[in-house]
Amino acid sequence: MKLGILGGSFNPFHNGHLYLADTALTNLNLDRIIFVPANRSPFKVDAKEDCCAIDRLDMIAAAIEGDLRFALDNCEIKREGVSYTVDTLEDIIERYMPSEKPVLIIGDDCAEDFPKWHKSEKILQLADVAIACRLDSIQKDFSYPHIKIKNDVMNISSQSIRQKIAADSAWRSLVPPGTRALIEDRQLYGIKNDKISENCSLSLIQRIECFGREVLSHERFLHSRNTALHASDMCRRFGLDPLAGYLAGIAHDLAKQLDNKQLIKIVKDDGQEVSALEKDKPNLLHGKAAAVLLRERFCIHNNDVLEAVAFHTSGSENMGQLAKVIYIADKTEFSRNIDPAVRKMCMTEDLDSILYTVLEKTIVKLKSRELDLSEDTLKLLERIKERTN
Repeated sequence: MKLGILGGSFNPFHNGHLYLADTALTNLNLDRIIFVPANRSPFKVDAKEDCCAIDRLDMIAAAIEGDLRFALDNCEIKREGVSYTVDTLEDIIERYMPSEKPVLIIGDDCAEDFPKWHKSEKILQLADVAIACRLDSIQKDFSYPHIKIKNDVMNISSQSIRQKIAADSAWRSLVPPGTRALIEDRQLYGIKNDKISENCSLSLIQRIECFGREVLSHERFLHSRNTALHASDMCRRFGLDPLAGYLAGIAHDLAKQLDNKQLIKIVKDDGQEVSALEKDKPNLLHGKAAAVLLRERFCIHNNDVLEAVAFHTSGSENMGQLAKVIYIADKTEFSRNIDPAVRKMCMTEDLDSILYTVLEKTIVKLKSRELDLSEDTLKLLERIKERTN
């Protein structure tokens, strides 16, 4: 196996790193590239640490998840102290046993100082040095043996990203999605972010959204995502957690395409009763089944989220604020063909008034189709009617 080695502080890891690795792998006919985050660079000994080594390691892991072309090695972090490339090369060659000399990938922004690196002559014996354009697209010559990587320059640096995060300016498109989620979840680099509440991290939401994309039809998934966005907007308006709203919205239909027997089994195995109407029309159980999946498969124990998912179909007499939001968002999201006046209410009226109107219209629609109404829906309508009158 022909290996490439790309080291650095990766503070944070960004799309420029990923693109460089992709280009080197293709242009140099490498089988795999190993990312090696430094514990402490010899050129940045006095630099202030914006995040710990484990955070930097995890940011790379999140970025390359599922990509068989890339590996991640923590040898420099495990060695602790100042990280020297020559030690890393000897370690990796011994453990990975590549079929030929590995390729050490460096940028032209540090290539000029390469002869000053610790045991640089030994490095040249152990690996072929490949130099990529980092500062501009003009290829430069250096006095020591090297390979030139012909690559486009992405004007991204870790320093500029840290500065953008600290200044609360645009940065999220500059890093891979997994890295972004980790930065926000752990609130790195002085990020200004909504408080991360129980079971509502971005990384967990991404996992659930990926699962939904796999198990739902294209139309059903788009509906779920529209519901999630609509719910998060409404949560902001009513002082609720927008991440919890998005999570409940993206998850509310996870069990929608299970067959009737599966739905009944999931709910009964969870110890819940199944009403006569639900036995007759098991699809009504898809909310309760989705809540069970969230708890059992994704370890979600946020009661507000679970309630919102479980009762988004029929409603519940004593449902909480988040559950009301999800019930409304499910029926008024932007791919739905609904009365514009109802949609406008979502931006102007109080939560109970919106819910009452949506409930009334839902009941009228069900009656017009000669469908039975659940007892929970009727009780909810009466309770909300009392509050709005």
